[in-house]
Amino acid sequence: MDEDYCPSKSKTKAYSTLRHRKICDSKAQQFRLVSKVKNAQPADMSKDGTQLPSPPNMSIDEPRNKALLLLVVGLSFSTRFYKLAEPPHVCWDETHFGKMGSYYINRTFFFDVHPPLGKMLIGFAGFMTGYDGTFPFIKPGDKYEGHNYLGMRGFCAALGSCLPIFAYLIVLELSQSQRAALITASLLIFDTGCITISQYILLDPILMFFIMAAVLSMVKFNQQSYRPFTASWWMWLVLCGVNLSGAVGVKFVGLFIILLVGLSTISDLWLLLGDLNLSLMDVSKHFLARVTGLILVPFFLYVTIFAVHFVVLNQSGPGDGFFSSAFQSRLIGNNLHNVSMPEYLAYGSTITTKNLRIAGGYLHSHWHLYPEGVGAKQQQVTAYLHKDYNNLWLVRKPEENDSESRTPVLVRHGDVIRLEHKETTRNLHAHLHQAPLTKKHFQVTGYGTNGTGDSNDLWRVEVCGGQKGDLVKVLRSKVRFLHKATGCVLYSSGKTLPKWGWEQVEVTCSPYLKESPSSQWNIEDHFNPKLPNISLSVLKPNFLEILVESHIVMIRGNSGLKPKDNEMNSKPWHWPINYQGLRFSGVNETEYRVYLLGNPVIWWINLVTLGLYVVMVAVASVAIKRGLSLNQNRLEHSRVLKRGGGLLLLGWLLHYLPFYAMGRVLYYHHYFPAMLFSSMLTGVTLDILFKSSDLLVQPIYSDRLKVAGWLLLQFSILYSFYLFHPLSYGMMGPLAHEPGSAMAGLKWMDSWDF
Repeated sequence: MDEDYCPSKSKTKAYSTLRHRKICDSKAQQFRLVSKVKNAQPADMSKDGTQLPSPPNMSIDEPRNKALLLLVVGLSFSTRFYKLAEPPHVCWDETHFGKMGSYYINRTFFFDVHPPLGKMLIGFAGFMTGYDGTFPFIKPGDKYEGHNYLGMRGFCAALGSCLPIFAYLIVLELSQSQRAALITASLLIFDTGCITISQYILLDPILMFFIMAAVLSMVKFNQQSYRPFTASWWMWLVLCGVNLSGAVGVKFVGLFIILLVGLSTISDLWLLLGDLNLSLMDVSKHFLARVTGLILVPFFLYVTIFAVHFVVLNQSGPGDGFFSSAFQSRLIGNNLHNVSMPEYLAYGSTITTKNLRIAGGYLHSHWHLYPEGVGAKQQQVTAYLHKDYNNLWLVRKPEENDSESRTPVLVRHGDVIRLEHKETTRNLHAHLHQAPLTKKHFQVTGYGTNGTGDSNDLWRVEVCGGQKGDLVKVLRSKVRFLHKATGCVLYSSGKTLPKWGWEQVEVTCSPYLKESPSSQWNIEDHFNPKLPNISLSVLKPNFLEILVESHIVMIRGNSGLKPKDNEMNSKPWHWPINYQGLRFSGVNETEYRVYLLGNPVIWWINLVTLGLYVVMVAVASVAIKRGLSLNQNRLEHSRVLKRGGGLLLLGWLLHYLPFYAMGRVLYYHHYFPAMLFSSMLTGVTLDILFKSSDLLVQPIYSDRLKVAGWLLLQFSILYSFYLFHPLSYGMMGPLAHEPGSAMAGLKWMDSWDF
């Protein structure tokens, strides 16, 4: 670095500090950070048109940095791709996301609680590597045999391999320390959990790739702020927006990284607003640039993802029943696609009726009875999200036998009908017993045989917004069924019944008569050979309608993911302490076992360092507040801790704390995005701690202490990886608690199940 560049007011002072390169470099760095706001000029030009110097390169040794980066790249890819083909069978959630990749290849519509980008990329990777989409992915343990699954695993492993690389570059930018960056990379490269979660057909490596790419883009963009509106400034801004759309396009938890970037952007704009060297017009340009790059571009790309999703998945599939009748009419092969059926409901018709609540389900019954103690022990009536023969009902007059009428009689607003279940011949029935889950509602059952029942089988049909005598139109009329005896209304609560109800949706009779989608139904399938048919193609919704509906279905689907009996779920407080892992494959000594568990040494170092970071920041803040004399290096360490470390701590908090407020089922793997931020914070914190060793011992011993601390840390990481690597790369033979096991003596917590 040119000595004249050091930001001192006299050349003599600059020359005197040349012997202390680190001090000079720190001042250069401080100059760059101050220039971030004050030199908000295009390219490298100052306000008077003179050329500004290039940004200082600080204390980074470029050749050494390139060598270290190549080392990180090599280690990261080799640890993720090692034994990628093992085991050659379906592991854990590959049964879901591999199957969904197949659906894209076959253009078959399906429903998932996550946005489509991750599954779309998995399907594309499989297609490009020769997978034909024919493997069924029925259950974990199914052998792949001749099917090409390595392309999809390899794609996820490649994205997972980028995580230590991105972390290295992020910490290098924030701390300007190769040691801090290398500590971070080591923590992630040799973490067994990060390796395992990257090697299978899952959404997690894709999500974390976009999260880390967004953070790297944000940090790089902030480093370009001394030269706003240049090509590189725009490039990192737009790349940040692209990666934000990618993160939320894979999972909705990508919203957490949007929040982190948003808070950073607000802070940046606030500083710009306070810079009196900038006009309000300049500030407005900065604001509009960020709106474009971080709001409009991500929103456009996010909508485009769904547009591609709907175009590709144009064939009817297993997800149809989660969506409205109008939505289904656009799917090729669906019984509503370009279909013709009678326009008006009539007595003697066979119908299915679908609740208008999103994911409200079809009115359904089956031979099973309500269990003892759950209302009357009569036939269950539920709402079922899939098309099924047990969704069919016959529309009857109140009299017992009306099937022989030669002239069809149309059903009108205000008519009283019976609904007879086609398979079991029992009538839709309600009485004053409590509903199973919604205690203020009444129970709905199937009652009677062959149309014989009682007065509690009668329902009055109401067309919402209709008048007496109005006809009931198929698909288009919103209909309510009012129970004649009690006055309650047929209702889909949206609550999932226990296993005795086959985890279907509860149907009740609500005494609260206010109109809502939960109490409104439409006639979907309609069979009556005595009536003329009309085409229903005019009911196809537009793109905006299906976009909104798909998001409502996904959000409600997420909220409906509740813990099931004997399911391996976990609580957020379990995660940072590595309390409990996840079995990916195998349960006994004869099976190939893979177990998702973080390297305990690495995770516990991260946990301790979180507390250490808070203590170090508090001590530095008190020292500065009390006016203690600190040299330039100490001030620079404090700045890195507060700014760089503060950003990483905020990222950890945003990706961890919200899970405490979530009502849905939670799993151990939900913590891994937060773990990335924790590892980066550990790299920054431990590096500053090593550099501050001269506060603990005499300067003559401080360098030795730094080296000893560094070597001890790296030895701990490498040796613990050597001990626990079978968790990621597979193990057979005796279990951990048995003699002769590869993991003998390593079950340090009783909650670990390997």
